[in-house]
Amino acid sequence: MSTRTPIVAGNWKMFKTAAEATDHCRTLAGLLADVSGVEIAVCPPYIALDAAATALSGSGIAVFAQAVHEAADGAHTGEISAGMVLSTGATGTLVGHSERRAAGETDDQVAARVRAALDAGLRVIMCCGESLDQRDAGETLDWLTGQVRSGLALVSPEEQDRVAIAYEPIWAIGTGRVASPEQAQEACAHVRHVAAERFDGDGLRVLYGGSVSPDNAAELFSQPDVDGGLVGGASLDPQKFAAVVRGAVAA
Repeated sequence: MSTRTPIVAGNWKMFKTAAEATDHCRTLAGLLADVSGVEIAVCPPYIALDAAATALSGSGIAVFAQAVHEAADGAHTGEISAGMVLSTGATGTLVGHSERRAAGETDDQVAARVRAALDAGLRVIMCCGESLDQRDAGETLDWLTGQVRSGLALVSPEEQDRVAIAYEPIWAIGTGRVASPEQAQEACAHVRHVAAERFDGDGLRVLYGGSVSPDNAAELFSQPDVDGGLVGGASLDPQKFAAVVRGAVAA
């Protein structure tokens, strides 16, 4: 049995104002006050990071950003640095989400942004995943190999406890279509195997993301190489997100 502590993180994407985030987080903290044995994080939009961190202070629920830029400062209109994220009270960030990659974020930028986040003192959940065309073509494992190797290229083995990897099949994000437990297990095991080229694979936490819900969370999270999840739509409702977290505890 794994001794890895599971992580359940909720990616709110472009939803919730600062005021809405405050109400949501206060409710969530109350719903999960009795939960232990799992790390919990929410990933609000930038404008709500401070509000979420304030509302969750003392709750044990962490606040992560959804992305960071690799530069510490400069002429990067609309971007946010890792240091700026840290100043809000957030303690981590996502990097390399497929929606960011689709908007132009490259493998080299993902690696640089992972490095910048770690240098600023943030924790990182690095995302990877294949498209439906790639899965149908039998290219899933090769694709994941490239993304994991490039994304971790600038991380030292001593820093692995500050990094987790989220496997998110693009075809399952926001579609209601979920990878089967067997598909999730195969992909997460492969991610762990590739990461083990440089790190302690047994200690690395690998998450599954893609239409995770209260109905499927426990089954997905019970797979031996799935250490929790990155949750999208279900994280926008505190009751549903709390149920997903409890699914991780049950698993």
